[in-house]
Amino acid sequence: MRGTAVPGFSVSRLPLLVFGPGSVAGLPKLVKGFGDRALLVTGGRSLADSKRLDEVLSGLKEVSIEVHPVPFFGEPSPESVDEAVAEFRGKGISVVVAMGGGSAVDAGKAVSAMLAEDGSVTEYLEGVGTLKPSGAKVPFIAVPTTAGTGSEATKNAVLSRVGPDGFKKSLRHDHYVPDAALIDPELALTCPPEVAAACGVDAFTQLLEAYVCVKANPFTDSLAWGGLEACRDHLVAACTGQDLKARSAMAFAAYASGVCLANAGLGVIHGLAGAVGGLHPIPHGVICGTLAAPAVDANLKALKACGEAGVPALLKYGRVGALLSGSDPRDVETSTRLLVDKLEEWTERLGIRSLHDCGLTLADADKIVAEAGLKENPVALDQDAVKAILVSGIAE
Repeated sequence: MRGTAVPGFSVSRLPLLVFGPGSVAGLPKLVKGFGDRALLVTGGRSLADSKRLDEVLSGLKEVSIEVHPVPFFGEPSPESVDEAVAEFRGKGISVVVAMGGGSAVDAGKAVSAMLAEDGSVTEYLEGVGTLKPSGAKVPFIAVPTTAGTGSEATKNAVLSRVGPDGFKKSLRHDHYVPDAALIDPELALTCPPEVAAACGVDAFTQLLEAYVCVKANPFTDSLAWGGLEACRDHLVAACTGQDLKARSAMAFAAYASGVCLANAGLGVIHGLAGAVGGLHPIPHGVICGTLAAPAVDANLKALKACGEAGVPALLKYGRVGALLSGSDPRDVETSTRLLVDKLEEWTERLGIRSLHDCGLTLADADKIVAEAGLKENPVALDQDAVKAILVSGIAE
């Protein structure tokens, strides 16, 4: 920004952030600050099978917190949120705590919101319902156990109904940003390698898309750059071992990606991922990782065709390519090519499956492309280009 005026921008509210190894020990005190009757939303079985959940429950009991466990399995659906809310609405719940991966955090976020609303969450989903959420909620604390979605920093909860007429849509309001995010990288140490890989590439693609998108600003650029540096140095190590330093770096990158996407937006990778996720139960990070290289390649070609108008975004892609490869950022042609190469290398090295291996076929392509959006993509892409990205991800 040297020699230029900083453009105007705004930043939505952020949660109280408690970050660091061992910080989960402070959860009981944090919860107690909101009240003494808590819902504890968890996801999957890994947390339940570990000693961590017992430790958390014991710590909450020691400070006289009445805890009601609410497990969610897989990505939350409107029906599963409605079921949890129906059981506890009007029962004096003072705080909702979500402890788990991005799906558990999204589930907890939706439950905290709907405890303060009437009716079904489906009525409030963007692009599905007709009602606007009021923004009222029960206080909400996010405790992520994976490093990927950044949901602990965002104002939306993603809910899915999977099937031929399925969807993946958001319940969104500025007030739905968690009141507190407690990020303990030690909680991610037991995350299986394939899950850690999917989460890690999700965080990276969110950082990259937010950095180059049309709504990027100096605040999100600075934060995204720090997250991208963390991915460069620690993504692979965090997905393939028990390196706490690497897990800590990726936990920061994931949080940063959530702040960036909430304030700058995303692009075609996530536009396609939402459409794919509504049709097939494929892990979100797997979709993003598979589509990252062909999507960036398509964007680069379209930006070059724009002439001078495409230069700013090309320069940004070039800086990221240089960051990841050590190349000269002034050589945009080389650094952008190396960026695509690095994305392909990560996909292979981390064992990210093709969408075909996950059950997606070319027969689904037209439907997905019709439902996908470009979001805040740095350049307009026609449907043929978007389909080509998807087809590359489906290729066997």
